[in-house]
Order: sequence, then structure tokens, then C-alpha cells
Amino acid sequence: MRQDPEFAEFADAQTRRLLGLAYALTGNPHDAWDLLQETLVRVGVRWQRLRHEQPGAYARTVMTRLNIDRLRRLRREIPTFASKDRAVPVIEETPVDPWLADALAGLTPRQRTAVALRFVEDLDVASIAGRMNCSVGTAKSHLSRGIAQLRQAAPSTHDPNVPEQETTHGR
Repeated sequence: MRQDPEFAEFADAQTRRLLGLAYALTGNPHDAWDLLQETLVRVGVRWQRLRHEQPGAYARTVMTRLNIDRLRRLRREIPTFASKDRAVPVIEETPVDPWLADALAGLTPRQRTAVALRFVEDLDVASIAGRMNCSVGTAKSHLSRGIAQLRQAAPSTHDPNVPEQETTHGR
């Protein structure tokens, strides 16, 4: 099978961004690479129809829905052992604080997906609902609850050694 040079160019240009989203969705470098590969396969199969439209947006939607399907499958499966495979590193443009990684891991899969789409992809609630294939109210609920849990887990920014600033009204 001959590879379309336009698709190869698309894949090269989008891999880093898609991998970042995949990592935000899964929280696991191995699963992120698997999700990226499956997404690129799905886009590649439909490339002739997609190439003149918005293949990047289509790829991100496919990735989000594949992740939701993956999570549903995982809930049905009974893990028999924990794998200690060496994880393939994900190159992060901005390092993630350990508290944030732990807090994201503590979110439900749907909350994590909504938060990732909001802050990694910069989508509004309606677009998040479209990607997650749910109602706007459901997406808003997942996003709100996820953000609330992240705020609870965030370290306090108040330093007791720094005096409170006085407010100067009218000056």
C-alpha cells in the first residue's frame, strides 16, 4: 500500500500535538502512544475525504471518542496483573507539576477528558460535549466537578511568611 505524501506531512505536523492530547486523556505514556497510533490509522483510512476539510479537528474528535471507548472496555475487563512495562516517554512542552499529575489521575475518566479538552484543546463547553458525544449539561457537569477536584488538590499559594497586602480604597 502506497502512503499519501499529504497524509505523511499531516501526521508529522500533528503527532506532537495529538500525543500531548492523548497523554492528557490517558495519563499514561504507553496508552497515549497506542491512542495516537489508532487515531492516525482512522484518519489515514479516510484521508481522501478529509484532506480538504479539517483533518486535525477530525483527528482530535476521533481520539477523544477512541479514549472513551477504551475506558468503557477497561471497566468491563478484570485486570489479572499489573504490568511493569517500561513506559515510552512523552515529550512535554510544559512540564506538569507532580501534584497536578496526581490530581488528574484522581479524576473520573469523563472528568479528565472534559478537563483535558478544555485546557489542552481550549474548547468551549459545547465543543467538549460534541467531542465527548454527550449533552452540553453533562459536559458542563464533568468539567465543573473535575475543576473543583483540581482546585482542592492544588497546593496553597498563600505563604504565611508574606504579610497580607492592604487594600487602599480611594487612594
